[in-house]
Amino acid sequence: MFQIGKTIVSEEILQNDFVCNLNACKGACCVGGEYGAPLEDSETDKLLNIYDKVKPFLRPEGIAAIEEHGTFVKGEDGEWETPLVNNNECAYVIFTAKGVAKCGLEAAYEAGVTKWKKPISCYLYPVRTREYSEFTAVNYHKWEICDPACALGEELKVPIYKFVKDALIKKFGKAWYQELEEVAAENSK
Repeated sequence: MFQIGKTIVSEEILQNDFVCNLNACKGACCVGGEYGAPLEDSETDKLLNIYDKVKPFLRPEGIAAIEEHGTFVKGEDGEWETPLVNNNECAYVIFTAKGVAKCGLEAAYEAGVTKWKKPISCYLYPVRTREYSEFTAVNYHKWEICDPACALGEELKVPIYKFVKDALIKKFGKAWYQELEEVAAENSK
């Protein structure tokens, strides 16, 4: 672990490789698990404000779940998260003709309908952050469904922190990311 500003960062994001391989996993991270995508407090308002614009991009099952439970829900841990369809996939997930899970929020963003891409937790994945009173923990979330992404990342020699560069900059800023790159360069010697 090392510190950058008010973050404590796991060296695993420097030491492990990762590149999403949707052909192999079919977007399983949006479908598997027992919880919705973690949301920051500020993202709950965004979901509420853009729902009507995003709704045409969603599946009927997702719309039904959102209209029954709301655009976001309080998880068992007391934190905000996206609602699920039948305790399974994220209510905002859509599927391609080949059965690959994609984000309906991102589809609306790419179509120019909204200015918000998706929750930062999804954008950062496989990096997970956790806010504490004095610092933010920045960790690697290893999940076996992402083994193909780890293999592709290793093949392409792309460390996690480079794969999620844009998301890390969005979350922590350019200066923070530059310091992370300096730590990575120092650790690779």
